[in-house]
Amino acid sequence: MGTSKTVDEAGTEATEVKPDEETVDTTATDVSKADDKTAEATPEEATAEADLVESGADGEPSGVGQGAGAVVSAALGVVSLTGSWVGTVASARQSLIGQLHAQSSQNSSVSKLLDEGYGNAWQATAMWGGVFALLALIIGVVVLARPAFGAPGKPQAVWIKSVAWGGVALGVIGLLLAVLKYTDILLALPSAG
Repeated sequence: MGTSKTVDEAGTEATEVKPDEETVDTTATDVSKADDKTAEATPEEATAEADLVESGADGEPSGVGQGAGAVVSAALGVVSLTGSWVGTVASARQSLIGQLHAQSSQNSSVSKLLDEGYGNAWQATAMWGGVFALLALIIGVVVLARPAFGAPGKPQAVWIKSVAWGGVALGVIGLLLAVLKYTDILLALPSAG
């Protein structure tokens, strides 16, 4: 079979295509070239690109919860060392209770006034510092242990580990100081005599 040429009104020739002729699809070769390019990428580049693209179920990047936990752990560790509003209020409350007890009993000694008015307040501050330190320690350990239980094959970001270790260290220091303050080993009340 041959092809016939026709001339339309504008004077251009059009070629009829036979139905049994094959047409060349250029998209197939473009796709194979693209596959060759991705096959040439190094494993490190593919992993880095996958980490950028990977996201959680809600569209959030993975590791956000661990990073937030690490920051919270470090912040709680700092609060355990510097004091908190809760500790201040508890201390003031214990001081007020001690003063009320001292005024109600007329025969109170100076050592009893010191103990009830200031000692209990000091111990309340130490207790709340210890609570914040313990929370910092627990949250930091959970963040550090999370990759072992969640996705063991995926490494944790370095900054998350660093901040979580900082939170654990501050929690340990805060807990140690809280115990020392509560037991009057560190900065004990002065003696009345």
